[in-house]
Amino acid sequence: MKEDNGRIVRLLPIAAGSIAGTLLMLNRLLTPALTDSQARSDAVGVVLTAVLILTGLLWQQVQPRKPDSTVLSGTEGFELLPTLPDALKTELAWASHLLLTNTVTRSIVVYYRGQVLLRRGILAPIATVTPGAILDRVLAKQKAIYLVDTKVYPGRIEFNYLPVNTQGIICQPLGTDGVMILGANAPRSYTKQDEAWIEGIADKLANSLATRSAIDGNLINPNDKI
Repeated sequence: MKEDNGRIVRLLPIAAGSIAGTLLMLNRLLTPALTDSQARSDAVGVVLTAVLILTGLLWQQVQPRKPDSTVLSGTEGFELLPTLPDALKTELAWASHLLLTNTVTRSIVVYYRGQVLLRRGILAPIATVTPGAILDRVLAKQKAIYLVDTKVYPGRIEFNYLPVNTQGIICQPLGTDGVMILGANAPRSYTKQDEAWIEGIADKLANSLATRSAIDGNLINPNDKI
């Protein structure tokens, strides 16, 4: 509804300019004797009409078009590594809920120390994460990578644990030991504000995971699976 209202507002200058131009033309045709003052008024009216129409056309061009969203293929679910401490389960559940409800994220995988701790949202049949070149780079550089449109990235094949038609992917490091992988249903859909917020949540999770690991020793058993 809001998008329709915005479109109507952007069309108003064009409509007003077209109506004004039509009335000026009719007035000129129906006037038998044109005075100097009327000629000057008509000239001003033509200029204002042109400005209105040009403004409307510019508004049409500068309004960003929202990328087309896709219904991701897969089943909706929520999986946590069962042997995690309850406090970590709660924090992972909280963080994933925030991301799914406040960003374009539709699928989340948390990979830490060789294990999948969480899968939530639209889930692919494959649950195992095998790090490829992109995840290795994220871990090595400690810097997020955003694949804005997966169709143009050959490296997307390593993300077979996300829905096959995922449109955009963010790989956000969780310290030096893990990565949070987010899948979106539309290309170029994460804003800079979204990226900053994702980074903040990831830093909080990384701190909790590192702290709990220091307290409990070996936090994750390599034989544990979701």
